[in-house]
Amino acid sequence: QVQVSESGGGSVRAGGSLRLSCEVSGYGYCTYDMNWYRQAPGKEREFVARRENDGLTTYADSVKGRFSISRDNYKNTAYLQMNDLKPEDTAMYYCETSFPRNGENWCRVRYQYDVRAQGTQVTVSS
Repeated sequence: QVQVSESGGGSVRAGGSLRLSCEVSGYGYCTYDMNWYRQAPGKEREFVARRENDGLTTYADSVKGRFSISRDNYKNTAYLQMNDLKPEDTAMYYCETSFPRNGENWCRVRYQYDVRAQGTQVTVSS
């Protein structure tokens, strides 16, 4: 069974930094991409960053240059380093797996993808 657990988050002043961690287990030898999304109260869920299995990273324009996503494959853990935080970054942050572009079809059959962690709150004060 695939499990995704998230940690980190908290409250900081504008300009501060936080690091979120996301540990994944249960995929065996199958690969996955790691994504972060966020949702602020009253707003729709917003894509933040993605690190694909082959190392390719993608960022939302709103966080480009401030956030960095990385991955430790030995620990099955991904990280979202958030620097120069702004009040508009305040939201609940969720990490979520997704099926990779070059993924094996048997993996898609065998394991669940699009598994989301419980979320962690990030609050940035001005």
